[in-house]
Amino acid sequence: MFSSLIESPIGLLSINANEHEVFSIKFLDQFTDENPNKITEIAKAQFMEYFSGKRNNFDFPMLQIGTDFQKNVWNELRKIDAGKPITYAALAKRMKKPLAIRAIASANGKNNLLIAIPCHRVIGSNGELIGFSAGLWRKKWLLEHETEITKSGQSTLIHEF
Repeated sequence: MFSSLIESPIGLLSINANEHEVFSIKFLDQFTDENPNKITEIAKAQFMEYFSGKRNNFDFPMLQIGTDFQKNVWNELRKIDAGKPITYAALAKRMKKPLAIRAIASANGKNNLLIAIPCHRVIGSNGELIGFSAGLWRKKWLLEHETEITKSGQSTLIHEF
């Protein structure tokens, strides 16, 4: 396993990869040893651009193990524009699975590639920030950061069509 660390504005971020793809991005409470490779360093550079306001999305090689349904949810998350959070209901509608809100929320919660697969861009139907394993305060920061980066959009739900 290879890893790189980033001291981000919202905590220590660990990027973990095999020889070819990043498979885990998570926040740590304390420093650990790094063992970087080309992939983790590419991802680290992209995260540094993200946190400095120069990037909205990520294109480094990624790998998540999951069911076909989970993979479909994670792929759909990547289509949510920065600065434009949507609800779980809207995500279910986009996926043409309006009754699968709970299953979609569960798949969202199993995302191992925080920020890169933007699960933080999904909020509750009433506009509340819910369901982010790294803490709601981080979710709030990420949404506000993306609103600032894009100079448009919203960090909370204004209305939904």
